[in-house]
Amino acid sequence: MTIQEAQESIDKWVNTTGVRYFSELTNMAILTEEVGEVARLMARQYGDQSFKESDKNKELADELADVMWVLLCIANQTGIDMTAALEKNFAKKSIRDADRHRNNEKLQ
Repeated sequence: MTIQEAQESIDKWVNTTGVRYFSELTNMAILTEEVGEVARLMARQYGDQSFKESDKNKELADELADVMWVLLCIANQTGIDMTAALEKNFAKKSIRDADRHRNNEKLQ
């Protein structure tokens, strides 16, 4: 599935099964919640925190997909083509960071 196909599929789902989009501000709050769930799971899988019983069946892939879902909802609501936005972002980073990371002593 391409990013464009994902945006289209989400739009179709939201406008049928989901009835309508939540407001942009509500979706921003939901995105923050979803990123928090990723952080919580990462702290337990890769960090020093121990798992609570309620966290044991969580999957990182599913939590990341939740983040992507809401992000693409926001993109749809605000008229952003995420494929074009990501391509533009790659170009920006390729120019700005052409030598930055290669010259970073911390990454050697």
